[in-house]
Amino acid sequence: MSEANKQLAIRWFEEVWNNQDESAIDAMYSPDSKSYGFPDPDSVIEGPEGFKPVHRAFCGAFPDLEVFIDATIAEGDIVAVRWHTEMTHKGDHLGFPASQKKVTLNGASFLKIKDGKIIGGWNYLDKGGLFQHLQTP
Repeated sequence: MSEANKQLAIRWFEEVWNNQDESAIDAMYSPDSKSYGFPDPDSVIEGPEGFKPVHRAFCGAFPDLEVFIDATIAEGDIVAVRWHTEMTHKGDHLGFPASQKKVTLNGASFLKIKDGKIIGGWNYLDKGGLFQHLQTP
């Protein structure tokens, strides 16, 4: 079970983020799922329809976004993923003009999986530091 869950987590980052495939959200994210900490520390995203606008905004701001998985650990129904992204701020989708800056963002996600779908996610990333860097001339 842990290995299958680990593979689902890896597939999530590859298909949803690297391939920017919105249909993969429906395939892997349970309708009653909840994710915490993305895009803001106090955010709670519910279900695929709640996740898709956030996904569109982030991918619109960083169309060349690439996630690299640095480590995964799976135990039972939980998969811990340490990752980083490399991306360029090319879109105005975050509420301020595109800076054209290349940035790296480090983070970690803890995914709870049931019946082959993500039912919970807890995300940790320094979005505040990212925004400060993007808005500094």
